[in-house]
Amino acid sequence: MRDRLSRALLVLFCAVSATHLVALAASIGWLDLVTKTLLMPSLAGWAATRRAPGLLVAGLLLSWLGDVALQFDGLFILGMGFFAAAHVCYVTLFVRRGAAAVMRGRWGFVAAYCVVWLGLVAVMWSGLGDLRVAVALYSLLLTATATLSVGLGPVVGLGGALFFVSDALLALRLADLPRPPGADLLVMITYLAAQWLIADGVTASRPALPPTADDDRVTTVDG
Repeated sequence: MRDRLSRALLVLFCAVSATHLVALAASIGWLDLVTKTLLMPSLAGWAATRRAPGLLVAGLLLSWLGDVALQFDGLFILGMGFFAAAHVCYVTLFVRRGAAAVMRGRWGFVAAYCVVWLGLVAVMWSGLGDLRVAVALYSLLLTATATLSVGLGPVVGLGGALFFVSDALLALRLADLPRPPGADLLVMITYLAAQWLIADGVTASRPALPPTADDDRVTTVDG
């Protein structure tokens, strides 16, 4: 029963994702809005049926709240706050799974992400206005997610990198800086791929370190 539900939710996520991207490319506003509200709940439901860590499910649901908030004028800071909370969940989960210990031997990745983060903040700073501090702090959390994701393997690492790319493209728009053609569509493609890769990679892997007693998880993940 659980396997059938898991497959159904995965099919739903894929179908809604494809429909959302088509709606976005065709500028079908109402369909864009409706499908966006279904994306992360379907992925979170799939993750839950796979006995995913509670912090992963929480991160996906907080991302959903962020998606919804960002659809409304005047709720940008709230939406950013939800996504910041999602990244706190991801960072905490990655650390508890031993990613920080793994990254002690991969300083090249750490240095590269830090340099890119500092460069982006410097380039965007003058165009962010009152959002400067909020964007800098949020992007630091995003960078922590991307960096630590490398410690959980190539699948989660790619997910973290795509999340970084997606939000960097959004930040360029905030700072009124040039973006590549079709940037809004690219934002969603990289975002959806990022969330899927993180969810799939985490649920398919075992912790690099033994779980702590206070590990907020649904149950032990099957390898």
